[in-house]
Amino acid sequence: MSKIPGSGLAKGLAVTLRSMGRRSVTQEYPHQRPELPPRSRGVIALLEENCTVCMLCARECPDWCIYIDSHKETQAPTTEGGRARTRNVLDRFAIDYALCMYCGICIDVCPFDALFWSPEFEYAAHGIGDLTHERDRLRDWMWTVPAPPAAELNAEPAKELGGGGPARRRTTTDEDEPQ
Repeated sequence: MSKIPGSGLAKGLAVTLRSMGRRSVTQEYPHQRPELPPRSRGVIALLEENCTVCMLCARECPDWCIYIDSHKETQAPTTEGGRARTRNVLDRFAIDYALCMYCGICIDVCPFDALFWSPEFEYAAHGIGDLTHERDRLRDWMWTVPAPPAAELNAEPAKELGGGGPARRRTTTDEDEPQ
């Protein structure tokens, strides 16, 4: 079967003519904010109170874009005859978003839930050096972190709601036991 010359051109023009009659779906970004999916990845937020300066996030980061500085403080003993304890205190926590590839490994390896995904995506800068955000900026993004999804029926409560402690096991009572 022979092809008619120019049939490909006619098909292309037909597609163009059909799409010309449709309404455009382009969003005018600065004037209309996009509706993001509920747990979308934007930037990494820091809950400073949970950070113990264990450095796991910085060590596991494949790009080495997390910078952490700390110092040790000695705390007085809480009981008489007790021993003084040393504690790491966070001095600097910064993420260089010019290097970050948004893989989320730092969030996954954090044992104390100090790092979270925030859906915030507007953090443009004039220079590449301005893309290193310090802990105060990372702390400000914490308020944009959405609440965890609702748990399934009879599931353990989320760590974010329970204070990050170990999950308590439910004890059976006389009412719960089958008869």
